[in-house]
Amino acid sequence: MSEKKLNIVQVAVPTPLRRKFDYLLSDAINPEHVIPGVRVLVPFGRTKKIAIVLGKTSETEIDIKKLRCISKILDKKPVLSEDIIKLLNWVASYYHHPIGEVFQTALPVHYRNKESASEQGISFWFLTDLAQQADWDQLKRAVRQRSILEQLKNAPEGLTKEQLASEQEGQWQAALKVLCEKQWVASKIKQPVVEQNEHDAKIVNNPGLFLNEEQQAAVDALSQNNTVYFASLIDGITGSGKTEVYLSFIEAQLKNARQVLVLVPEIGLTPQLINRFEYRFSVKIQTLHSGLNNTQRMKIWQQAASGEIRILIGTRSAVFTPMPDLGAIIIDEEHDLSFKQQDGIRYSAKDIALVRANNADIPIILGSATPSMESLFLCQSGKMAHLKLHKRAGNARAPEVHLIDIRGQYLQHGMSRTLIDLIKQHLARENQVLLFQNRRGYSPVLLCNKCGWISHCHRCDAKLTYHRQRNHLRCHHCLTEQPLPLQCPECGHGDLSQLGMGTERVEKVVRELFPETDVVRIDRDTTQRKGALKNMLELARDGRQQILIGTQMLAKGHHFPNVTLVAILDIDQGLYSIDYRAPERLAQLIVQVSGRAGREEKKGQVVLQTSHPEDEMLNTLLNLGYSGFAVKTLAERKELLLPPYSYQALIRAEANKIEKYQAFLEYCFQVMTSIKQILSTEDGGTDCDAQFLGPIPAPMEKKAGKFRGQLLIQTSQRKQLHHILSRLIQTVEVNKAAQRVHWSIDIDPQEIY
Repeated sequence: MSEKKLNIVQVAVPTPLRRKFDYLLSDAINPEHVIPGVRVLVPFGRTKKIAIVLGKTSETEIDIKKLRCISKILDKKPVLSEDIIKLLNWVASYYHHPIGEVFQTALPVHYRNKESASEQGISFWFLTDLAQQADWDQLKRAVRQRSILEQLKNAPEGLTKEQLASEQEGQWQAALKVLCEKQWVASKIKQPVVEQNEHDAKIVNNPGLFLNEEQQAAVDALSQNNTVYFASLIDGITGSGKTEVYLSFIEAQLKNARQVLVLVPEIGLTPQLINRFEYRFSVKIQTLHSGLNNTQRMKIWQQAASGEIRILIGTRSAVFTPMPDLGAIIIDEEHDLSFKQQDGIRYSAKDIALVRANNADIPIILGSATPSMESLFLCQSGKMAHLKLHKRAGNARAPEVHLIDIRGQYLQHGMSRTLIDLIKQHLARENQVLLFQNRRGYSPVLLCNKCGWISHCHRCDAKLTYHRQRNHLRCHHCLTEQPLPLQCPECGHGDLSQLGMGTERVEKVVRELFPETDVVRIDRDTTQRKGALKNMLELARDGRQQILIGTQMLAKGHHFPNVTLVAILDIDQGLYSIDYRAPERLAQLIVQVSGRAGREEKKGQVVLQTSHPEDEMLNTLLNLGYSGFAVKTLAERKELLLPPYSYQALIRAEANKIEKYQAFLEYCFQVMTSIKQILSTEDGGTDCDAQFLGPIPAPMEKKAGKFRGQLLIQTSQRKQLHHILSRLIQTVEVNKAAQRVHWSIDIDPQEIY
């Protein structure tokens, strides 16, 4: 074996190709510096790309003469740890996604695009030898420069920018820049010192709340397995104090000098949660989410990787953050669909977190008032502990839930007289009311009363929503916007009606009905400005806004102590769907929204407006609660062999013409049919039970100008599903039909859309 073969390096290159790439090391590169996790610059086609080293090998399937050399090593030490590399390899394999794109997704943007990324650690500023030998009297007029020098003189170990700012005033940053240009001041990176045996007083700011019997039992159960892999589901009704259980468990982890990763579904939940955490603990706590800019995300990512951050609260992508002392993972609102990435790598952060915890041999906690069927199934199978919290914390009582039958009733802009009277009663007692409408805008349909024309999006199979505040029509799928027409585009008639209700229209009606009452609307349209959501939530919690109107942004995790009435204005839109998961989603939504009522000593009331009060799902939920609904739902899925009693993958394809995606999916169907026959032969005659449902158009066939279709695969064995997909990909990737469409594979799909 030649010496060159010993210097073959495998790297992950960000490309749609599902493979690793082999490169050689030139004599100018020290092989000892090329270790897994470092970034390298490699020639790729006519360009150069930043890749991640996966390891070295002595063999290659490529002719050694065709291999190219790595151009440059970009890092002195790995930017990805061994455990994260192992996790990302699993992600690429399980989700059948190009490994280079998987590694690209896990890295901060600066690491993806810049050859020189800032070194992990904290920047400290200090005096240079030149400054110490210089004559400072020449700075008599440069007061700020002299002040900075004096401050640094008293800190030979250096000061951070935050420490410099504590004593400086005005535009001192400009003075610091001048001193750096003179080479009187310089900076260097230091790794933060994290004490491994911190005293309790350095960890806890304030003691926790008194735990009731159920909460204490949950904490005791968790503490029995707090150093090894152990998955637990905290199944607690809204207001039962799940967060206090998390805090007690986290306290024990911090005292053992461990880091904790907390995953939440929405950015909107992080301000309230971080306030609870910062009140309780004195360790460094940070949040990582899409609302941060690239520099902020980079800094937090590095601080977590260095061990400086002890509690990281993040949304979906935070699951990939390196944390060397990781001791536990907590997933709050684990049922939430936001944990599933719906484009690019269609991964489930919840499933990845379970794998990461298992690899690291650490405990993981999932919490929800409405657990997913998959999590409840794992509990039934004995793979996850089931910890139940049936009582609300403190003196809070569960709200009463009633259906309002709106059949035959006169609705005043979508609200029944019964509901309007209830709102008046609760406002008269100086309580708050929450009105839930899971639809933005003013009206979802614009209709011509003469010819029947409807405002359709020309790029999607969807209707344009009217937004009154900006007086335009907008598609919520492709974001197309156009002015509100003054007359019908088809017949020229000027009698146009706005049908249906969005949150904007609800707000207008409520202000007309209750002109002297403070009203706040919380949805994506009103919270676009930075800090707007946080300010609105603070006003709502303080009771300064008596009527709250909102979408799912208000449905989960928020604590509004003065809300005593919650009304869901229209639940019928979620009752009937082609997606078998729709009843589960609706039940979760109803329970989560209902949980905002009566969270303290005031008794709560929940009303649901419906034209289908006899609906079986609704009555099961109201009479037996979510647990009874879940038992029935799991029984139905078992009978129908639907997940979690089977395994699914969805092949999606889109193209600029219907015929192209149809041809591609038909080809996939034929290939998989052949693979199924081969597998049955290979398994000694045992029939492969894989089912292929489709190809069919997507529920919204046209979106953003593209036509879309899908093909569903279902098997009783996970291994069989992945075997079929692996062979399919090998065949499809070399087929020209695949190059004419954009296609993807969604493992364990959560939505059929």
